[in-house]
Amino acid sequence: MHEKKDFRLEKDSLGLIKVPEDALWGAQTQRSIQNFSIGDDLVPIELIYAITLIKKASSIANFNLGLLNKSKKNLIVEISNEILNGMYDKHFPLKIWQTGSGTQTNMNVNEVISNVASIKNKSEVGSHSPLHPNDDINKSQSTNDTFPAAIQISVVDEIHKKLLPAIQLLKDEFDAKSKEWADIIKIGRTHFQDAVPISLGQEISGWSKQLDDAKLSILSSLEALYYLPIGGTAVGTGINCPFDFSEEAIKIINKDTNYNFKKSENHYSLMASHHVLANIMCQLKNLAGSLFKISNDIKILSSGPRAGIYELLIPQNEPGSSIMPGKVNPTQCESLSMICTQIMGLEYAVSIANCSGTLQMNEYKPLISFNLIKSIKLLSEGLINFKDKLVIGMKPNLKSIKINLESSLMLVTALVPEIGYEKAAEIANLAFKESINLKEATLKLGYLNEEKFNEIIKIDNMV
Repeated sequence: MHEKKDFRLEKDSLGLIKVPEDALWGAQTQRSIQNFSIGDDLVPIELIYAITLIKKASSIANFNLGLLNKSKKNLIVEISNEILNGMYDKHFPLKIWQTGSGTQTNMNVNEVISNVASIKNKSEVGSHSPLHPNDDINKSQSTNDTFPAAIQISVVDEIHKKLLPAIQLLKDEFDAKSKEWADIIKIGRTHFQDAVPISLGQEISGWSKQLDDAKLSILSSLEALYYLPIGGTAVGTGINCPFDFSEEAIKIINKDTNYNFKKSENHYSLMASHHVLANIMCQLKNLAGSLFKISNDIKILSSGPRAGIYELLIPQNEPGSSIMPGKVNPTQCESLSMICTQIMGLEYAVSIANCSGTLQMNEYKPLISFNLIKSIKLLSEGLINFKDKLVIGMKPNLKSIKINLESSLMLVTALVPEIGYEKAAEIANLAFKESINLKEATLKLGYLNEEKFNEIIKIDNMV
């Protein structure tokens, strides 16, 4: 008896190579697996789907332009739809740390489509029949235009479907609490020192506006990503690609995605440089910066319960210490801050990657795609978790707010228009030195009578 082989032989331009028998990928994918078994980070499936979408659109465009027959087009469309429905996810095993163009990932998609077609046609897997990975599935394309276009498509889609809704949900929650707590007057703080009063609603409205500004900046930067370099092929000239291919392919992509992608005005720019992707990554970093500040604010305002500010009560989600009983920590703030820190590091990597391209090629495409998609995912899930596990259950501690407000020396600021800055400062210093309140210090110095003091120091008029 012959022992069953657990591999098959597939061929590419370098010759034969063993491919696992049950794998739908082919020779070039297998070479990448063998040559780049680095780390645990796989090419994001979102990027795979975007490449697949381009394959589907390209097959229809090639058919419409008379470059591909109907049966091949239909087969590519059918299999592409199956990939997009998640049927073959496990057959995209490549690591991020591969060739800087992403060629092996592009070929991974081409090979899976080819081999699935062979199975459907009852041909030998790896025979490239009835669909050849290069001649049919990659027709009118190059990795050099397909891969950056796929990054742009996936980033646009992930931001619209995940990130923007997540930002809006947290903003809506802040808006609701800002309205609910509009009449709760508390002490403001600058330089981490007591300042003049502010309402809790006003304070939270600032957080909401920061999110809104970040959202608008992301949307503005996103506009440049709608221009795709499809049709540029190898170096932007469009060699081996018919003139009308770009418009035909993008038309199909728009039909599938409901976005308004357009042909790039200059393929050379978007293929040699990924500044538009670096720019959107910068906006993700700015969003992370705002979230970092918000999480720190909440962490500070909830500090205590006895020796801190303790003006906000946060949900007690889990025990805070393995040694100190009853301790509750601002863990959601810490989690979000770590996410934000990670995003800032990833943005720096993208910035370096973008400026490190050479001549007609940026050789950092997998890194750029990975960091962008990872950042969008982390921010989207972090925002939702922060909202659900902390912000919704957050409450004002009215007792601490009242004590902190009434004991603040900075209420003296309201006296400045009446008695001047110098005398007001004298009152504050005396009150602090002798541990008396502002009214007592004012009366002791004789700068105002009690009636006039009470008339001016009305907290509701200070916000």
